[in-house]
Amino acid sequence: MLKSNLFLKILPLLFFIFFAYKSDAQDIENNLTDEKESEEYAHEHHRNEIGLSCAPVFFVNEDAWSYGLHLHYIYAIKGSNFGVGAGAERIFDEHGHNTFGLIARYSPVDKVNLMLSPGVVFESANPDEVKFVLHTEASYEFEIDDFHIGPALDFAYAAQDFHISLGLHLGYGF
Repeated sequence: MLKSNLFLKILPLLFFIFFAYKSDAQDIENNLTDEKESEEYAHEHHRNEIGLSCAPVFFVNEDAWSYGLHLHYIYAIKGSNFGVGAGAERIFDEHGHNTFGLIARYSPVDKVNLMLSPGVVFESANPDEVKFVLHTEASYEFEIDDFHIGPALDFAYAAQDFHISLGLHLGYGF
């Protein structure tokens, strides 16, 4: 019952990402009729990005809410839709979750990013107990010069832990 209610809460974001992708694809198809317009639309993403996501975090197994902050650096691989980097997350709860991981990013279309981040997690109260964690994130970007902002949906799985967050992603490209 809890998982189905949670799914209903994140369903609007999934629809938002889908329809944003569809409308972006229609705009490209309708507006890119000659080579000049095509060159203006197609732009190279920044080679480097420093990003930050802040969001409320829901722990499914504990049925509890907390606040999370995620920082990352991503290097875009030239000529592709892929990027690699590293990230850190801190969840401010009684356990003090700390996560560090590597990041693989894929951008299937302009403004949409999908990330996969395997890593390790430990709690401040028990730093000797390190566990494997796997984060996935989907985000949509609105660009303002070198900055971008948009919604981000994050799923994380670790042994005996599963959390979901829906928040705001801020990034700076250089």
